[in-house]
Amino acid sequence: MRYFELRCVAYLKKEMAFERSFEALSKYISFSMYQEGEGEVHQKEGFKYYVFSGFKPKDEDIQKKAYRGGETYPFTIRSLDETLIDTLSTSLRQNINNENLLVVEAHKKTISQFFITELYSATPVIVSVSNGKYWTMNESGDIVQLQRQLHENAEKKYQSFFGESLHVNQNFIQLIEIKNKVPQNILITKEGKSIRFFGNKFRIVPNEDEVSQKLAFVALACGVGEKNSYGAGFCVGGRV
Repeated sequence: MRYFELRCVAYLKKEMAFERSFEALSKYISFSMYQEGEGEVHQKEGFKYYVFSGFKPKDEDIQKKAYRGGETYPFTIRSLDETLIDTLSTSLRQNINNENLLVVEAHKKTISQFFITELYSATPVIVSVSNGKYWTMNESGDIVQLQRQLHENAEKKYQSFFGESLHVNQNFIQLIEIKNKVPQNILITKEGKSIRFFGNKFRIVPNEDEVSQKLAFVALACGVGEKNSYGAGFCVGGRV
């Protein structure tokens, strides 16, 4: 099993608030797909099989909570789908009319499955709960429910992408630790209305068995939890 990633550099044409950056990147990526005939990835229901990191801020940006115009910032796109990554490696750099940014570098890398000791979420992990809101300690606080939903999400992604079932004996998560003091959020605009997806930053320790490691790798490859095409659930994987 492998995943593929593009390590990109974007030039920002104007200042961009941190909270607006996920939507700007999501729209840039989806438009680039449409340009190359891959728009059905976004149109179809179900999993998109990719996730992206946010921009890495510079020290001067943090106090202002905004990325500066006229500067370059790295970010990464990951996917289980090599065709999608190959398409984006070209189309991202052709999206020159975007008012916010331009991708000036995109380098492909292939990562074979490795033993994952820990997952650290670099962007908020989003999990829906039954009242139409999102899992936080205040809204739910049920850690067992959280682990179950994260496991089910990863298992469904695996089954959907690879077209086969796994013989699951246990939740792939051995330990989950909340790293933020207050909920994190991703802001998007839909039909003229602002929508916030609330989530958390986690440290996840997967179990060591073969199935758990496969699910941990899928979570790393295309995001933990939901709303991955908006940048939610992008993780860094610890290895031996």
